[in-house]
Amino acid sequence: MAEAPPLTPTILHVDMDAFFAAVEVLDHPELAGKPVLVGGTGNRGVVAACTYEARAFGVRSAMAMVKARQLCPDAIVLPGNFARYHEVSTQVHAVFAEVTDQIEAIGLDEAFLDVAPAVRRMGDPLEIAQYLRARIATTTGLRASVGIGTTKMVAKLASRQAKPRATATGVEDGQGVVVVPAGTERAFVAPLPVRALWGIGPSTAAKLAGVGITTVAELADIGEAVLIGLLGGGAGRHLSAMANGRDPDPVSGGRPVQSISQESTFPVDLHDAGELAAVLTEHAERVAAQLRSKGMVARTIAIKVRFGDFTTVSRRATQARGLNTGQAIAKVATDLLASVPLRGGVRLLGVGASGLSESADEQLTMFMDDGAVQAIEEEWTPVTTAIDAVRDRFGPTAVGLGRDLDASGLLDRTGRRPDRWGPTAPNPTP
Repeated sequence: MAEAPPLTPTILHVDMDAFFAAVEVLDHPELAGKPVLVGGTGNRGVVAACTYEARAFGVRSAMAMVKARQLCPDAIVLPGNFARYHEVSTQVHAVFAEVTDQIEAIGLDEAFLDVAPAVRRMGDPLEIAQYLRARIATTTGLRASVGIGTTKMVAKLASRQAKPRATATGVEDGQGVVVVPAGTERAFVAPLPVRALWGIGPSTAAKLAGVGITTVAELADIGEAVLIGLLGGGAGRHLSAMANGRDPDPVSGGRPVQSISQESTFPVDLHDAGELAAVLTEHAERVAAQLRSKGMVARTIAIKVRFGDFTTVSRRATQARGLNTGQAIAKVATDLLASVPLRGGVRLLGVGASGLSESADEQLTMFMDDGAVQAIEEEWTPVTTAIDAVRDRFGPTAVGLGRDLDASGLLDRTGRRPDRWGPTAPNPTP
């Protein structure tokens, strides 16, 4: 029996280059060629993105902002503008939709695309990748890198190799597109460190290093049976497949949202219950707005509280009927906060919503209704519906609640959320 021909590598991983920082440079051309950091500008902030000029100093995303400033003292630090990034991301995803409807978005700046349906119409996957890069550049003025493979993991690893590189002498252009031909997947991943594979975190890497495994080639050679004995059945089989360039997970567009959350890390620990309740209310309103934008409700509301000693506690409550008004979610969240002993200051506070369903398709559950919460939900539903309609037509600052007013009397709904990546310093770099 003849062997089946190898698969055509039609899975693309498209990743925008230094996306948040690149948008800032696009909007402020005077920043071109300079080390720019985007993220929480305060002492507890983290780096969300940085230009390649900053990476040359060793700065990386998810690094503590304090360390990043130490590595790159001359960096220009910006709090970021999430609404603007979302706007540009929408343009990028519209380009993806020109090519295929098989799109699995990973975030604002990256996505997997299965372009098999487009090959007959647009040419081979390499031509499609080049088209995507050109269209994104024309539409947004930004650059993207593309990896092409027969699996999502291989495509993602290929896109990393396609990216620009920061060196001590400057920024080197990347290839832009890297293709991993079918049948070469194992050879492609073999020289990589084990941490490059999905599912290998610090703990698993340390366990593998303890038996002399540091590269993917060594992981592949040890065999599935040994990995199962070392890591357990599920993890062993998963990592053996990955090490051999196999990944059965297809591109899956339209995966349902499982949860929505908002949280803040404070510049100094908060002790006042009223201040904490105000933060919960703000987060509840943002979570509710996201729920309504997706036409969804949430039955389970949770809070996360992290104290100054990094001890973290969580509380959750499930309602019989779903919620999507900020006032009702805030009521649940503040009641949950009241059940947490505030022993010392609070470093981080968050609100999350899960148990999501479409708002028009609710069904009762075994949980008892909280009459006070449901009364608030019913009271505020027509109000929030009216507010959403005005904002949809006239913009996000057209109408809001009194507490949304800033010192000048303008609605503070620009989308500039510095606390998304940690607190903002009093006077961040302009």
